[in-house]
Amino acid sequence: MAARRIYSLLSRVLSSPPASLSPLPTPGSCIYGKRISTRFSTSTTVEELIAPPVEITYTKNLINGHFVDAASGKTFPTYDPRSGEVIAHVAEGNAEDIDRAVSAARKAFDEGPWPKMTAYERSRIMLRFADLIEKHNDEIAALEAWDNGKTYEQAAMLEIPMLARLFRYYAGWADKIHGLTVPADGNYHVQTLHEPIGVAGQIIPWNFPLLMFAWKVGPALACGNTTVLKTAEQTPLSALYVGKLFHEAGLPPGVLNIVSGYGPTAGAALASHMDVDKVAFTGSTGTGKIVLELAARSNLKPVTLELGGKSPFIVCDDADIDKAVEFAHFALFFNQGQCCAAGSRTYVHESVYEEFVAKAKELAMRRVVGDPFKTGVEQGPQIDSEQFKRILKYIRSGIESNATLECGGERFGSKGYFIQPTVFSNVKDDMLIAQDEIFGPVQSILKFKDIDEVIRRANATRYGLTAGVFTKNIDTANTLTRALRAGTVWVNCFNVFDAAVPYGGYKMSGIGREKGIYSLTNYLEVKAVVTPLENPAWL
Repeated sequence: MAARRIYSLLSRVLSSPPASLSPLPTPGSCIYGKRISTRFSTSTTVEELIAPPVEITYTKNLINGHFVDAASGKTFPTYDPRSGEVIAHVAEGNAEDIDRAVSAARKAFDEGPWPKMTAYERSRIMLRFADLIEKHNDEIAALEAWDNGKTYEQAAMLEIPMLARLFRYYAGWADKIHGLTVPADGNYHVQTLHEPIGVAGQIIPWNFPLLMFAWKVGPALACGNTTVLKTAEQTPLSALYVGKLFHEAGLPPGVLNIVSGYGPTAGAALASHMDVDKVAFTGSTGTGKIVLELAARSNLKPVTLELGGKSPFIVCDDADIDKAVEFAHFALFFNQGQCCAAGSRTYVHESVYEEFVAKAKELAMRRVVGDPFKTGVEQGPQIDSEQFKRILKYIRSGIESNATLECGGERFGSKGYFIQPTVFSNVKDDMLIAQDEIFGPVQSILKFKDIDEVIRRANATRYGLTAGVFTKNIDTANTLTRALRAGTVWVNCFNVFDAAVPYGGYKMSGIGREKGIYSLTNYLEVKAVVTPLENPAWL
């Protein structure tokens, strides 16, 4: 079924969905993969919305194992992007709340059991947490879809199972972190110790709230650190819910603290806090610069940044065009286009350009837009009014720059933040839609003549997060993968996010790597221990 192809397209690590999932969509639906039959976006409306089958229970900050009101008593609304209506009011954390959370995390690190616990026991708690994630898959997915606007099927069939997979992956690392013995000149025994860095401040974005939760919290806890996590103000609900499950799994108080609030208040307080030992941030490049500056001006804490992207998706003249069109569509429109890895600059060889554009337009026009809780819907609303208006502004810019609007270009429906899947052809490199990260369902298709030209143009950007290459020629593939200045290059595939594959960017797309073994180094200090040997046995 088409629904099952989501696994091969994104992670290739799940052989089947959890038993607790709702039934798979019936034939005729289309979810990110090959279509079984044609469905048109006009067949789905957003005027009547499905009530998500989940109760909002946790809206307070999670500090030292307890859900507590904000110090100020203030709350802020979180909205349903399908309608713009308020879902719930959430405790609005500020600098005082961050200070309380950091104090709890510091005490849990300095005095508490987590870093002193055996690595095996830490692993067992993380594994129990993963089991609880699977047990509560459907309600977590409903919260994620309701608060974010992503389709329920995407959340339930991909993201929540991947959340469990990521924590199992990091649980497996917990008791395998060890140092080395070092041969040194003279009569010395030298060893290195890999020790937890301390209190980690972590700031996650709204586009993949729980996957970014796992990318941050997983390696930090596996290494024995304690954490203070600030959620995105647009999507606080799912992290608070799974935070409760983590404590149900046996996590000691103070190890994981979650504060919801705004960037200029709670986020800035966390990045600049003198008792935070390390900061990890995912978000825009502009905000990343602010986080880095705040961290440097406080206690010079190390920072990892996963930032923006404007990724090239290169289709060579020998590529399988139908497959390339499908993956280019997926690379751009997945998650409503709200993905930093999105293949948002589609470079197509001039010999196959017209065929590619025609098929890309046809595929976009068949994309199903509507209520993300309806079976078979591929594209839900954008996250909020601000992002909705920003995307429409970029679309107007493309039209005014004389790019050819092949389809879309308008809002979808009369309520909520839905945008029609939009395709531009005849796009030039100097247009804003080819330069800026739009973060929406807008595909820009550019033409190129030869490999040297496309390498130069693909690299002519301040970003360097990901890239896609479609070709049947191994020499072409090798040339492009070596030449492209990007942290990840996918060849004849896209968006493969296995837990073990490192992820991060070149240039202004970030600092450091997340996922895989490389993410552990973000949360460890290396200590050298040197001991003299008075009478070494081998001499």
